[in-house]
Amino acid sequence: MDPLLPLPLTEIDPHALLRDRTALDPDALHQLQHSIATQGLRSPIEVWRLSSPRNGHTYGLISGLRRLTAARALGLLTIPAFLRTPETLAQALAAMVTENEVRTPVSPFEKASLILNAVDEGHFDTPDAAIAALFPSLPRTSRLRLRAHVQVVEALGPLLAQPETLATRQLDSLASAVASGHEDLLTATLQPLAGAGGETQWTTLRPVLLDIGREPTNPTTRRPRRHLSLRQGLTITREPTPGGYLLRFTGPQARTGGLIDDVLDKVEEWFGRG
Repeated sequence: MDPLLPLPLTEIDPHALLRDRTALDPDALHQLQHSIATQGLRSPIEVWRLSSPRNGHTYGLISGLRRLTAARALGLLTIPAFLRTPETLAQALAAMVTENEVRTPVSPFEKASLILNAVDEGHFDTPDAAIAALFPSLPRTSRLRLRAHVQVVEALGPLLAQPETLATRQLDSLASAVASGHEDLLTATLQPLAGAGGETQWTTLRPVLLDIGREPTNPTTRRPRRHLSLRQGLTITREPTPGGYLLRFTGPQARTGGLIDDVLDKVEEWFGRG
């Protein structure tokens, strides 16, 4: 049986494992603090020992984020915790996922993020192993879809704003584009939108994704060319618009008008003046 230990709160990292549900209801948290203050903590939290200390933390939190947060707010020094071993860790993670899904539906992006984080933390060797352990009841088609969503998180996660609001069909579109070799194009499309909201990002991504789906890239000729990376950080992306296409130049060389003047001169040479 896994040991039950009184662990110092300062040694527990609540963010060592990317949580699939991090929003805490203030009223519910206040009620929990009152309960702990008057009756004590009835259910221990669950942790695992980190492979190496991080920022002064020795343990990573598996379940019990609300209890840990409430205990810290009350100024407690220690908290009872089950120390999960490698033999029981996968089962504990799966139970945490199930409990959170029953309490509040978890978004597709959050599920994929949890899987990728569990692999990065060394709890599972591959995303497929994590999916099998954490979501054992999913049919094969749903597992394949979730695996594709993990690739989206891995490729675009840091660039996406409010990704937990993305619907399954939106993640499916992104996954299809990533799988077909357009990760660089999606990255180039999102980079200028740093700081923009999720709705703005999707409004920009949608025509790009529709263009990819309407005219898939020929694997032999690599046409149409939607993304081009050149020397010194110059990037050119082809973006569809209602009236045609837009070529977006980014990078140090694109910050002055000289490059665009050269491009216009070349186009004029090809087609001549009207």
